[in-house]
Amino acid sequence: MTNIRKAIFAGGCFWCMVKPFDRFDGVYSVVVGYTGGRVENPTYEQVCNMKTGHYEAVEISYDEEKVSYKELLEAFFKSIDPTDDGGQFYDRGESYKTAVFYLDENQKKIAEDYIREIDDSKRFEDPVVTKVLEAKKFYPAEDYHQDYYKKNPFKYNVYYKGSGRKEFIEHAWKKSEEEKLALKDKLTDIQYRVTQLNATEAPYNNEYNDNYEEGIYVDVVDGKPLFSSKDKFNSGCGWPAFSNPINGGYIKEIEDLSHGMIRTEVRSTNADSHLGHVFNDGPKELGGLRYCINSASLKFIPKCDMEREGYGEYLKLL
Repeated sequence: MTNIRKAIFAGGCFWCMVKPFDRFDGVYSVVVGYTGGRVENPTYEQVCNMKTGHYEAVEISYDEEKVSYKELLEAFFKSIDPTDDGGQFYDRGESYKTAVFYLDENQKKIAEDYIREIDDSKRFEDPVVTKVLEAKKFYPAEDYHQDYYKKNPFKYNVYYKGSGRKEFIEHAWKKSEEEKLALKDKLTDIQYRVTQLNATEAPYNNEYNDNYEEGIYVDVVDGKPLFSSKDKFNSGCGWPAFSNPINGGYIKEIEDLSHGMIRTEVRSTNADSHLGHVFNDGPKELGGLRYCINSASLKFIPKCDMEREGYGEYLKLL
């Protein structure tokens, strides 16, 4: 596979740095380990003692035709506190500092440009201190550290929340009042209420429930591709239904306990738009999932317009 590339990021405790990338289609492996130090084949104990100069990091193998380096970079920055120069949350010391380790000049430029974008946006009161460093040899960590969030989900969730990472991430990328006002001007009333206030539009009487034209459906807020007509089916529920997103990394799933029910909410990763919910009652031949999505959260791009509107790379999906 000639399109396979690698990316290396250090984001504090490496237990927390696998899950953000695992959900992307096109990511083949996320290995936790150590890089940037002076000692060959360091152990976890050596690195934790801060005597080797290594960072805890992840090495990602990915298909650049399915997921871009910038998308992985965005996922990385939305999983850390990039303004903390002393570590991450309650993990302190050089092995827990953040860094982007570039493997070529293109990765370096993308990372430096993205950091400038964050600083220029004034997203954080303090400047980004995450370093962009030339990659050194990466040493995989011990087996019990690999896929920790899958092997020990309870301990992982306790740590993820208790460390302060979960709360920080949930609040750091929320829209400012200025951004919300701008969206009120950009969106219709129902689009705003669905995407920003978690409302649900009326069943059947909505724009895309009966639309089966070829094309893709993008986030009405920021235009990020979310679903393809290839995966749309008639569920009879009254809202557009899809068997899969275009890429698992473009959406996020959150436990929803509202209205006395236990459901799984679906939101867009990039714009954090409320989209709808996902259920396990979809057609078995399509994988068994039903993404029940509000039309008001989507904008449809017909196949004939995709190239002109900048979505030509997604034509292969159809």
